[in-house]
Amino acid sequence: MKNPRLLAAGLFASCVLHGAAAEAEPQVSITVEGDYRFIRANGLPDHPTGQFPGRGNPNRIGTQNYSFRVPAKPVAAAKPMALGMQAFGVAVNGVVFDPGANEWWNNDRSTGWQYEALGGGPSLGIDANRAHVQPTGAYHYHGIPVALLDRLSGGKPAVVLLGWAADGFPIYGPWGFGKAEDPKSVVTVLASGYRIKTGERTSGPGGKPDGKFVQDYEYVAGAGDLDECNGRFAVTPEFPQGIYHYVLTADYPFIPRLLRGTADASFARKGPPPGGEPGRERGKKRPPAAP
Repeated sequence: MKNPRLLAAGLFASCVLHGAAAEAEPQVSITVEGDYRFIRANGLPDHPTGQFPGRGNPNRIGTQNYSFRVPAKPVAAAKPMALGMQAFGVAVNGVVFDPGANEWWNNDRSTGWQYEALGGGPSLGIDANRAHVQPTGAYHYHGIPVALLDRLSGGKPAVVLLGWAADGFPIYGPWGFGKAEDPKSVVTVLASGYRIKTGERTSGPGGKPDGKFVQDYEYVAGAGDLDECNGRFAVTPEFPQGIYHYVLTADYPFIPRLLRGTADASFARKGPPPGGEPGRERGKKRPPAAP
C-alpha cells in the first residue's frame, strides 16, 4: 500500500485553483448545537485542484449551499446500512465525500454492475486529490483527499480527523495506532479487509474480476485491520477514551460503502442524480445500451 504522503508528490506543481474556486473563498462552519453537529459550507476546496473543466470532466467548480446535520453522539445500528447513491460524509473543509461513480456497465443500472470511480474504468477526470466535479459544480472526493491530509498531518504519519460521516461517526485518514487502545503505540497504515474476487464474473461484463467494478470486490473477515464498514473502535487524539470511526484507505473501498449507524436525512440526495438522469455523473447524453 502506498504512503498517502507519497501520493501527494508533485500535487502542487500540477494543480491550481480554477473557476469559481479562484473567485470565491472556501467557507465552512462546524458547530455542536444540542444533540447534533451542524456542518455548513459552500463546498469549495481549500487546496489546489485539477483543471476543471478538463479532460474527462466538462464541469466547472461552483459554490454550493451545504447544510448537514449529524448526531453529536452517534449510535451504531443493529446491522450496517448500504450507502446507496448518497454522500458518505463531509470533510472538515466542507467538501463532500461521495464514492459513487454513477457510471454503469452498458449505461444500464438495471444490470447491477457499477464502475468503481478509482478502478480504471471510464475516465471521470479524477484529479490528484481523488476528486472531480459534478454537473452541479460540486467538487467531491472519491478517495483520500491527499492535499488536505498532507496539510493536517504535517506531511508525516499521524492519526488525523478528516471529517464526519452521515451517521455522525468521525472519519479519519489512513493511519491509526498499531494497538487500538494505546495512543503511545506506533502509528501505522491501516489495511482494508476487501479483496478482489477470484474466479470469473458470472454475469454482466464477464471475464475475471479486476477491480473496475464495485461488484468485483468482497469483504474477507480478518484480511485487514478494518471491518466491513472500513472502520474500527480505537482511541484517537480527539477521542482518548475511544470511539468507532471510519478510515479512508488507499485501496478499495477508498471511502466506505457501508454505514455503521443511520444516515441523517440531510444527506439524502435531493432531486435527480447528478446529470439529471439515473446513472450519469458527467452530464452527457446517455448512449443506447450495447446489444
